Amino acid sequence: MFSIDEYVLNQKTGHIGKVVGYGHQILNNVYTTTLKVLVSEAGNPLKHIIVEEDLYSAWVKWFNH
Repeated sequence: MFSIDEYVLNQKTGHIGKVVGYGHQILNNVYTTTLKVLVSEAGNPLKHIIVEEDLYSAWVKWFNH
């Protein structure tokens, strides 16, 4: 499980962001864990643009921060 304030990389989109929360989504009648991630604008890591919520499994820890 990722910790709040940990940086992660979305394997599908390539977005990098900071974990700001958790959520759940129902897929095929099963609750699945999601991450809420504050994503930085491309080319400007100081400007955050969205909170992206996606399946936990779509993210990996980002070690370059």
